[in-house]
Amino acid sequence: MKPPDSPDAWRPLPHEFFFGLFLFVTWMRLGFMTGFLGGDALLYLALIGANLWAIWFVRSNGTPRRWRLGLLFYPVAMNIVFMHMKTAVPKIHPARMDAWLQQIDSLCVGTNLSLRLQPLVHPALTEILSFCYILFFPYLLFSMVYYFCSELELLKKFVIGLFTIYGIGFLGYSLVPAAGPYHAIADQFTAPLTGGWITGWNAAVVAAGSNGVDVFPSLHCAISSFFLFFDHQHRPWRFKLYLAPCVGLWASTIYLRYHYAIDVVCGFALSGLALWLAQRFPRAQHTPAAIPTAPAGAATPTADSTPQ
Repeated sequence: MKPPDSPDAWRPLPHEFFFGLFLFVTWMRLGFMTGFLGGDALLYLALIGANLWAIWFVRSNGTPRRWRLGLLFYPVAMNIVFMHMKTAVPKIHPARMDAWLQQIDSLCVGTNLSLRLQPLVHPALTEILSFCYILFFPYLLFSMVYYFCSELELLKKFVIGLFTIYGIGFLGYSLVPAAGPYHAIADQFTAPLTGGWITGWNAAVVAAGSNGVDVFPSLHCAISSFFLFFDHQHRPWRFKLYLAPCVGLWASTIYLRYHYAIDVVCGFALSGLALWLAQRFPRAQHTPAAIPTAPAGAATPTADSTPQ
């Protein structure tokens, strides 16, 4: 571990930079649109201060306990910000961008993929994919608890990747707010998504838990694929356990009409960036190995004296 006075020790890690960037950009936008002394802007200013404090807290001493406590700032802030965007984002970007996302899909794949999947709609398939979609929430919770209880260096890599995704993803939510196909083009669907109690439960959870702008990019795809391939490298048993549900989850984002194709593509790209950063950071600290020195007057071994 580097001493606290080392310049590299104070260099921000990727998640600190990207999540902090989201907080700063949103604070500035809210400040100019609603006033810097407004409640929304002050909340983000407080979170910026808390982020800076967390960065200082983990480095001022650098103990494992401090690192674990400091890293907890990010899941707490993520939950605060996610629901607050429901009222904050319309104040800085009132227009929905569904038409723009739909246009990109039309250029890339010819039409909306959710519309194209209508011939496959069946109550049994809807029930299965609703189960896969709702599994995201326990998958997120259990993964965070698991890695926060793991060794510290692995936890750092996990947090670097996950909250880089959240930082960039939340920027996407605020810059390209959208409701998704099931709201924006509801009148174009002719096959209703009927199923059993899981289908109804999932629909109710999504309706209650959505902040109304959580479409671009697809964080369901970004986070679940990050978890899956992070596990593939570090915890293969978890990769094998979650592989099939994750594939079902990815399919469900389109089938259940929550996302456009471009959301999913950008979600996977964001996951790839997070995996690369988690692999690269934090950089291992290498200490040069001590070179043993022979006592004064001792003979230096030669090739002839080396045992054969």
